[in-house]
Amino acid sequence: MKLLKKTVIVLAGCYLFITAFMFLLQEKLIFLPTQLPQDYVYNFERPYDEFFIETEDGARLNALRFTVENPKGIVLYYHGNAGDLSRWGEITSFFLQFEYEVLVMDYRTYGKSTGMLNEAKLYMDASLFYDKAMEWFPENQIVVYGRSLGSTFATHVASENNPKQLILESPFLSLEAVAKKRYWFLPIKPILKYTFPTSEKIKEIKSPITIFHGANDRVVPYENGEMLQKIPSKTICKLVTVAKGSHNDLINFSEYHEEIRLLFKD
Repeated sequence: MKLLKKTVIVLAGCYLFITAFMFLLQEKLIFLPTQLPQDYVYNFERPYDEFFIETEDGARLNALRFTVENPKGIVLYYHGNAGDLSRWGEITSFFLQFEYEVLVMDYRTYGKSTGMLNEAKLYMDASLFYDKAMEWFPENQIVVYGRSLGSTFATHVASENNPKQLILESPFLSLEAVAKKRYWFLPIKPILKYTFPTSEKIKEIKSPITIFHGANDRVVPYENGEMLQKIPSKTICKLVTVAKGSHNDLINFSEYHEEIRLLFKD
């Protein structure tokens, strides 16, 4: 009996330790930034402008604008949870072939960007860059694109504005939904500081939505894309399934390229 009691106490202690560990270190699991020195010089083949936006709380957000001659519009791109603009600049240059400019920002703590991480502030930061895009182009020429973590910021700005279209790559219903799936044994709701409720924000969008999701995605399971597509909303929402795609390789498949070409043909 004593052994059983001791075992229960040890297991309970381990469970509480793991829960506390997850609460304290969740930002290191959610956000995987790499930093760049402030004097770092980007090296891209395509023309670009680098600039910063300063926020009301003193954060300084780094961004890149890739330009083309006679642009049809601009892609406002919110990137995934890892890396910095030295990587994402290369990735987003893909859209220049469609005669669209590209605007991509680094979140707080990523690359040269500074500031404290906070869910509400991250959403406000995302909105600042939509406002910047509107300084250059009318809304009917702005395509909002969100990849993985960035899908929640893209959905947020699209829900508060009226861009030409919203494109989501490997999006999640909410951070809570993904965390519950992965850490089913933990009390996720009370310990999670970030919720990122994409499923709630998507209900308010009036612009056409296209969702790309890989059927073999093990980071954000495919059913997230399926369920987002089925949520009643104010617009048309299309799901493009990449049958052999996983989380970071959709650009390697014909399903992705064929649909992207259709979305940018106008």
